[in-house]
Amino acid sequence: MNRKLIALSAALIIMGMVTGCAATAQLSDAGAGASFSDGDFQVAEIAASDRGKPVQFEGITETGETVTSDDYLGEVLVVNFWYAACGPCIVEAPMLEEVFQRFQDTGVDFLGVNTYDQAETALSFARENKVTYPSIIDVNDGQVKLAFAQLTPIQATPTTLVIDRQGRLAARIIGQLPSASILSTIVADTLAEAP
Repeated sequence: MNRKLIALSAALIIMGMVTGCAATAQLSDAGAGASFSDGDFQVAEIAASDRGKPVQFEGITETGETVTSDDYLGEVLVVNFWYAACGPCIVEAPMLEEVFQRFQDTGVDFLGVNTYDQAETALSFARENKVTYPSIIDVNDGQVKLAFAQLTPIQATPTTLVIDRQGRLAARIIGQLPSASILSTIVADTLAEAP
C-alpha cells in the first residue's frame, strides 16, 4: 500500500511540474481595478489613479539595437516576457502578433523580453512563429526583468504587461493568453485614456 501511495505522489508531482510554464501568483499588489483569475491565467487592470511611477529600462534587442523606456513614452507599450522553449509562449505568439498588427499604427507598440535565450534562438523563434516586433535579450544580466519587477512581480513565464503613455503599469496578464480579444480590450482601454 505504501508503494502505491509513493508512486501516486511521485506521479502527481511530476504532472504538476510539466503542466506548463506559468505559475499562479497573487494579484493583491495590483492596485484597484478589474481582476480575473482562471487557474494559471490571471489578469489585473490597474486604475489610472493607482498606478505607480514610470518604469525605466534599457536593453539590446535580438538584432543588436539598443532600446530604452524613453523610446516608448507617449505610446501604449505591451511587454511580453517569454522564452523559446516555453509551450504557452509558443501558443500565444500568434495572438500577440495579431494584436500588434491591429494596433501598431494607432500609438501602440510591442516589445518582447526574452529571459532565457540568446539572440540567434530568439530570431529563429520569431521567424518560425511570424513575430515581427523586437525582443530584448535579457538572459545575460536580467536588468530589464529587474526594472519591471520593481513595478510588479514577474513570477511566471509568460507574463504580459500593458504600460500606459506615461510609462506606468496599466495591466498585468500572467499565463498564456486564451485569446487575442482579452489583450485587445485592455490595449484599447489604455489607448482610450486621456494622454
